[in-house]
Amino acid sequence: MTATAAVGQESEGPVREREHGAAAARWACAVLAPALLLALTASVCLGSSQVPLGEVWSAVARGVSGGDPVPGTQDLIVWQLRVPRALLAAVVGAGLGLVGTAVQALVRNPLADPYLLGISSGASLGAVAAIVLGAGAGGLLGLGLSSAAFAGALASFALVWAMARRGGGFSPLRLVLAGVGIGQFLSGFTHYLVLQAGDDQQTHGVLFWLMGSLGGAQWSGLALPAAAVLLGLAALLARARALNALLMGDETAASLGVEVTRLRRELFVVTSVLTGVLVSVSGAIGFVGLMVPHACRMVVGGDHRRLLPVAALFGAVLLVVVDLVARTALPDQELPVGVVTALIGAPTLLYLLDQRLEKA
Repeated sequence: MTATAAVGQESEGPVREREHGAAAARWACAVLAPALLLALTASVCLGSSQVPLGEVWSAVARGVSGGDPVPGTQDLIVWQLRVPRALLAAVVGAGLGLVGTAVQALVRNPLADPYLLGISSGASLGAVAAIVLGAGAGGLLGLGLSSAAFAGALASFALVWAMARRGGGFSPLRLVLAGVGIGQFLSGFTHYLVLQAGDDQQTHGVLFWLMGSLGGAQWSGLALPAAAVLLGLAALLARARALNALLMGDETAASLGVEVTRLRRELFVVTSVLTGVLVSVSGAIGFVGLMVPHACRMVVGGDHRRLLPVAALFGAVLLVVVDLVARTALPDQELPVGVVTALIGAPTLLYLLDQRLEKA
């Protein structure tokens, strides 16, 4: 074999890899899109009372067209309760998949997610402060629930980042450790605020919400998280090539023309906004942002131009299914969504840690 032929074969490798990744992404989207529709349908049909499929679609058609509910049917349950909840689960799952993917690229650590890095804990603290101290009614600094959650997410991430950059260097391991430590501290303060709630019913409601709950879903509350997820996806896709370069290290990314400092600041804002908005409507749901990017990378590879939309779709499917399990696993009792994701995510995290230790 001549040297020219060898070089030609070597150059064909990355091309074949890109083509394989693109084909895998198309297949993944082709599978996940109908899977999401199926999961949404099952989520609306199943529950404390089962609604026949034909009645579900009739109620949805009447709701979309603006028609009045038919007396003697379960239109109100379907259109006012279950459809908004299923759609909110899909939106939150998609957002968590996007945030997890972006954070893992940002810190170059596959074990990072908004929960482990303390972002969710900061958002939860801000949201609980809004609930307990009355910010939702114009109390705490005049911030509403979403604004307070965003402020908490941004502040906690900035604190974690400052700890990780102490001494002028950057260590992904230090970042994760700082996130876990600061997240636990913020969680302790959050629980202290919960204990200061005015009555037992409010305390119980806040604690249930902190473990992740989609039970308060309403049509009026869907617009903000849906808009945040769509804008977040657009913003991250616009920076997909820069995210790919960032995975190769700061120096390599800078040599390719990426303004690393500016990119990280932009990603701080995007991930903090998304996390704050999602936490304000669903509570802190852990491990979704950790599991989804890993599963998607195994199928479509690490190119963020393909990874981001697939992660959003898979995250949506996953959380719709998890919410359905949380509602139906126990008779006459609803589990917090975060409990179900923890039962799945904790073993996943331990497996990933074991794999990294074996490679070390």
